[in-house]
This record gives sequence, structure tokens and C-alpha cells, in this order.
Amino acid sequence: FERRGARTILGKSRFTLPLQALTPLTLDDGTAYLMLLNPTGGVLGGDHLVTEIIQEAGTHVSLTTPSATRIYRTSERPAILETTIQLGEGAALEYLPDHVIPHVRSALRQSLRLEMSPGSRAVVLDSMASGRVAHGERWSFTEMDSRTEVFQCGKPAFLNRTRIVPALRNPRAAGLMEEYDYMVCMGLFADGFANWLPVAAAMNAELERVSQVCGGVSLLSRGGCVVRVLARSAPDMTSLNKKLWDAARELVLQAPAFDHRKY
Repeated sequence: FERRGARTILGKSRFTLPLQALTPLTLDDGTAYLMLLNPTGGVLGGDHLVTEIIQEAGTHVSLTTPSATRIYRTSERPAILETTIQLGEGAALEYLPDHVIPHVRSALRQSLRLEMSPGSRAVVLDSMASGRVAHGERWSFTEMDSRTEVFQCGKPAFLNRTRIVPALRNPRAAGLMEEYDYMVCMGLFADGFANWLPVAAAMNAELERVSQVCGGVSLLSRGGCVVRVLARSAPDMTSLNKKLWDAARELVLQAPAFDHRKY
């Protein structure tokens, strides 16, 4: 992605199916809004999908997916999803894919590495379901292993790993997921931004307005805060994610909310 006047444009793009990058839309504030998708409908065991994104200085990009990512049954090797994103100086990123839905006996290993330059900012979302809840499938997958690494000016700002193996430890046990079926982790990062206490308070206020979820906000030691949420239903989760996204966009990226159109 590169800057052209007041707009961010997709300067170069190359993909090989089953990965696909659609033509981006340009929002009123000049942001490039782009969807990443898998037109095959899901990810299979043995798939190894790699996404590399480079944002040049001053660009603003919003990346999402048209729907949830389904991980199908794995017979041998796990599915692997790797994403790396490089932010140039003063660039802004919104990386908010829909949640992951693991099917019965599926295995996924996914990773996101975000490298931020001076003055760059980012909002990043990672969310998952316990399975195909509407089909009565909860925690029946083999393994879910998700890593997020965020570096600001070469120094680690946020290192997070979530690994769930239901056969080794029941996620519904007390002190874990219990009766909740959806898990969300949203990270807000900004180099050179110091006013994090009001941001954390505003995000906590959004959580308190939704009685069906359980969550909280933690300040990082440098340059950010993290919101973690447990939800009982997909509508509760997606509605809250939109509210958190809008709040983060205004507070950290200094950009107005917009209609999150998917089609």
C-alpha cells in the first residue's frame, strides 16, 4: 500500500488461490478498505497460507474478511495460517478479520507478526468460536494454536499465545471458558501515543454496556492496551466487536466510524 495525495492505494498485489485479495474501496477519510478471503469456503489440513502486507509511510489500511474462517477436519497435518504486516512511519492499520470456527477434529496453527515503525498505529483483532455451536459442536476440535507478536521500533510490545487442546484440558472447566463459546482479543497499539488511561476507560465503558459478555482491558507496559472478551453468542460478539472497533478508531486512529459493509 502507498500514499497518493490524501488517499491510500493498493500499489502492488499478488495472490495465489485459495488466498484472494479483493479490490479495495476508498473510505471518505482516504482509508483503503480491503477484504481478504478464501473463496473455497474454508481451510483444510495441510494448507499453508502465507499473507505478507507492506504499508508505506503515511498509509491507512483497514483489512477484514467477508465472513468467518472455517477450519475443516484435519486427518494428518494441521492447517497453517501465517500473516506478517510491516507498517511504515506514521502508517495506520486496522486488522479485524471475522472469527475462526474450528470444525470437529480440526487443527489450526496461526500467527500474526506486526512490525511497527515510528509514529505508526494499529488495531488488531483475534477471535474464535468453540466450534459449530448451532450444530451442538463445542470444543470438539483437536487443537487451536494462535500467536500474535507486535514489535514497535524493533522492540516487543505485545507477545501473546493461545493454545487450546480440549483432549488435554476441558475448556469448559471452572476458571477457563466455562459457559462461554466465543473468545476475543483486541489489541490497540500506537508509537508515541501516551494517553492510554482514557482509552482503556472508554473501552471498559463499552464492555459494561453489554451484559451478556465478560471482559476487561489491560494496559501494556509500553504503547498500547488489550481488550479481552468472552461471549455466549456470535451476535453478542460481533455487535461488541463493532462497537469496540468504532471506539478504537476514534480514540487511537483519530478517524470517524463507518459502515462495516461486507458485501
